Amino acid sequence: MAREITTAEYQALAELRYRIRKFVGEGDAVSRAAGLEPQQYLLLLAIRGLPQGEAATIRTIAGRLALKHHSAVELIDRLAAHGYVRRSRSRDDRRRVLVALLPRGEKLLERVARDRIGELRASGAALANAISALLENGRSSRGKQPAVGPSKRSKENRGE
Repeated sequence: MAREITTAEYQALAELRYRIRKFVGEGDAVSRAAGLEPQQYLLLLAIRGLPQGEAATIRTIAGRLALKHHSAVELIDRLAAHGYVRRSRSRDDRRRVLVALLPRGEKLLERVARDRIGELRASGAALANAISALLENGRSSRGKQPAVGPSKRSKENRGE
């Protein structure tokens, strides 16, 4: 039988959701101010941030963005029309389409990403604290730690 979810867990989950939505909402605004739709920024970020050795195929990009193949194609086409990315066929398998950032796209991505990284450095501790509180409350409800709210480490991160 599943145990009851505690008030502290609901509070931690709500705080986490709030922090994530706030970060995403601010990122959307920064993207738009730079002249990109949020999905376009995420696509540029997905290409630049792929794990080493993973090819930037349409299938990979669609998977990373949780988009259907045709939606990723449309998004890539719009970015290519603005000179942010280039599509090309794989030399090894002509069925595979590779997507590469162009210098113009790289510069735009860097401008938005620089802001987002700065925001995380400035207020990311609150997001990390929300995650920690949820994880700590889960452990404490199983008897591994007492349920006393935020940990000492979390308070230190907040400067208390």
